[in-house]
Amino acid sequence: MVDIMLVLLIIFMVITPFLQQGVSVALPRDLKNPEEDKAIIKETSVVVAITEDGKLYIGKKPIDKDSLKSEIDQKMATKEQQDKIVYIRGDINANYGQVVETINLIRDSGIDQIGLVADKKKSGAAAPAGGAPAPPPPAS
Repeated sequence: MVDIMLVLLIIFMVITPFLQQGVSVALPRDLKNPEEDKAIIKETSVVVAITEDGKLYIGKKPIDKDSLKSEIDQKMATKEQQDKIVYIRGDINANYGQVVETINLIRDSGIDQIGLVADKKKSGAAAPAGGAPAPPPPAS
């Protein structure tokens, strides 16, 4: 019985990384926890990832800036107007100018609904109220 459990554990450990959609980027932490958009986890959703070094990906497919517009046009061709949303997962260390340039390229494709993806704030790591600095640690 223990052998079976260990085999199942190993299988889950190997398969779990493949379940993630797209490229891994370090997302900024959200402070207000807006409502979560359930459409982002759909297979048909278009997620553009911007890595720390400025590379662009649609899902796990690397793409250059020149072909981004045509790729988005192709993916949005069969969607209804209310479903034409592109999500941007920008790494926390990505160049701000790169993110803005990507948003402009997406808007050039006729997409007005653009979602910026951020991680939810962990409930245990609350920010100090009023923006005041955190108290210093006690001296030893």
